[in-house]
Amino acid sequence: MSKVKMSIMKPEEFKIELANISILDIRTNQEWDDFNLGGIHIPLDYLLERISELSKEKKYVVICYNGTQSLIASKLLRSKGFKVENLEGGLEAFLSL
Repeated sequence: MSKVKMSIMKPEEFKIELANISILDIRTNQEWDDFNLGGIHIPLDYLLERISELSKEKKYVVICYNGTQSLIASKLLRSKGFKVENLEGGLEAFLSL
């Protein structure tokens, strides 16, 4: 199996670019309902079955609470040919700025 190179976005850059990026939030429905930054919401558990909702022409910043699940999602999406970056440290890091 080939290694998939992962692209990371730092929380500071995310804050600056927030209005100009396409967000893919892979948290649960409850987490999304509690707080979200907009964008596309596809919980990680449904990502493969809903992957057709995403465009390979767009670049997405994948987010979750602490960056762990979004890293998994980012690797999966990149292996399928999508352009993605993982938000390092997730929303927890972003909200602590």
